[in-house]
Amino acid sequence: MSAESVLAGLDPEQRAVAEAVQGPVCVLAGAGTGKTRAITHRIAYATLTGVVTPQRVLAVTFTTRAAGELRSRLRALGAPGVQARTFHAAALRQLTYFWPRVVGGEPPKIIDSKIGLVADAARACRLSFGRTELRDVAGEIEWAKVTQHRPEDYAAAIARAGRRPSADVVDVARVYAMYEQLRRERNLLDFEGMLELTAAVLTEHREVANQVREQYRYFVVDEFQDVNPLQKMLLDTWVGDRDDLCVVGDPNQTIYSFTGASPSHLLDFTREHPDATVVRLVRDYRSTPQVVRLANGVIGAARGGTRHKLELVAQRPDGPDPVFNEYDDEVAEADDAARRARKLVDEGVPAREIAILFRINAQSQTYEAALAAAGVPYVLRGAERFFERPEVREAVVRLRGAARAGADAETDGTGLILTVRHVLSGAGFSDRPPEGAGAARARWESLAALAQLAEDMAADDPKAGLAEFVAELEERAAAQHAPPLEGVTLASLHAAKGLEWDAVFLVGLAEGTLPIVYAETPEQIEEERRLLYVGVTRARVHLTLSWALSRSPGGARRRRPSRFLDGLTGKTATHTPDRLDRTKRRAAKGPQPCRVCGRPLTAAVERKLGRCEDCPSEINEELLLALREWRAGVAADQKIPAYVVFTDATLQAIAEHAPESMEELARIPGVGKVKLDRYGETVLSLCGA
Repeated sequence: MSAESVLAGLDPEQRAVAEAVQGPVCVLAGAGTGKTRAITHRIAYATLTGVVTPQRVLAVTFTTRAAGELRSRLRALGAPGVQARTFHAAALRQLTYFWPRVVGGEPPKIIDSKIGLVADAARACRLSFGRTELRDVAGEIEWAKVTQHRPEDYAAAIARAGRRPSADVVDVARVYAMYEQLRRERNLLDFEGMLELTAAVLTEHREVANQVREQYRYFVVDEFQDVNPLQKMLLDTWVGDRDDLCVVGDPNQTIYSFTGASPSHLLDFTREHPDATVVRLVRDYRSTPQVVRLANGVIGAARGGTRHKLELVAQRPDGPDPVFNEYDDEVAEADDAARRARKLVDEGVPAREIAILFRINAQSQTYEAALAAAGVPYVLRGAERFFERPEVREAVVRLRGAARAGADAETDGTGLILTVRHVLSGAGFSDRPPEGAGAARARWESLAALAQLAEDMAADDPKAGLAEFVAELEERAAAQHAPPLEGVTLASLHAAKGLEWDAVFLVGLAEGTLPIVYAETPEQIEEERRLLYVGVTRARVHLTLSWALSRSPGGARRRRPSRFLDGLTGKTATHTPDRLDRTKRRAAKGPQPCRVCGRPLTAAVERKLGRCEDCPSEINEELLLALREWRAGVAADQKIPAYVVFTDATLQAIAEHAPESMEELARIPGVGKVKLDRYGETVLSLCGA
């Protein structure tokens, strides 16, 4: 293949990248603009014109899949000798090669997972952590190491970063210190230590650095917006005082800051290299003009300057406008997404070219059930199916055991809810979610979804007991475990990065879910905006964005659509389709915003009140006192606990809302059909009085 033939077919900006074969180069590449094409053609052009031999090139990326794609394309372009590796693979190769010469003795063993060593460190610190907590602590240690913070300054570092770990900060620091001690004593090396040690070997042994820099003279780094401080340190060590470095990235797709990645290395590249060639790739070959227009609208409203924002220019023919749908509840939202996916498949769109994307993995349960009920095959990407998740399997086993032991209470619907929540509490469930993100939060979300399923079943069938609930769970699991050969992709927005489909459904776009409730700082909020941008730019032709006003059917419609959609939806289409059979489909959980301050509510008490516990309310104290006296009398007459009649939170919600009709009373959480029939008239008479 000739050098000129490599340039053929490139657009002007891609050609500019390919021809910039020397010196520092920064490629700001928008979604769908052909960045991989541009950088592979640049490498091939440099080798074919004699600027560098293929063996002197090191192309670095973040996943083995991406590295394999680079190697495949380079072979096809006549540059088969180029090394395309991940940071870790390149570091391990060098460390293994130089270890006998510069260190000697038995090389350390590389550990694939920190969990076992973190568990040993926790025990040595006399701390008791479950597996979920161990995963979160391991994640905190990984973040500290990639951002180059030691145990003694971990607490100050997370405060500056605005992180909210689920475990106690002091305990994490203690375990981190013990983890490092045990790792050294046992001659073990984790992935972060591998990068750090490789950089140290090159820094401390000039002959090693000279050999590596002689071997690799030409560097290309893809997805540079996701580089963390440790990776940047190793890259600087590799490059030395030379400047043959090409970095490629998109600041609009920075969505991994929580792992330690920082876009600052990309954004500040020209400050570090003032003479760098900067090329912007903005011609979008992936999406229709309608999708591109929306993507530009989403990211155009971001905070901060415009120096690095990329406004995409669509290259495809026109397509349908994005659809914005508002639903009464999450069940209707999921049902309609499944129905629309079915319609697309019937119209000839392959199921593998359709995706439903959500913010958190716990949301998948609703869509797994909806697709199964609609007869649409699906595959779940980046996470286990809902009923295959360890915490869900454990919970179902506990519920099955409780059912066999006859744990059902005499029930009017309340008994089932209380029994299920009691059983789930043994698996770690509580009314309040853990702080921040992480494995503990993900586990809580899954258990909360099961608790909500029990509430939905009790609302549908007040006579249902634990045995019926377990049977329902087993039926759902069986229906959703059919192994599809091809299906609609279900994935989180994080797992969808780097992928694309003909049709994309972005679901659950309500405040509290996107942006997520624990995104509090301006920087965290803007990263949530970029997540939506990533979701929008996954679509080639068909794009549907939706949100629900309440979590479950009949719930108070207090939610509002994501702030990121402000000014973009035009006339919102409120769509309430015919519902699927509720005996086969029920809803998953979702946050409900406070009617006073708008903060998403997660605690059961707050959801019943419809507001934060510490937000001001206009409660009728006289009515509340009358309701409590009436409840005490009913409980005494029926010889039942007072909370079985109505909980304190439900009474307080009634006193705040002062309903004037059965319909208004029914909308208050905690007032189901049975209680409405049994106590409704009396409660309304008290409210009227």
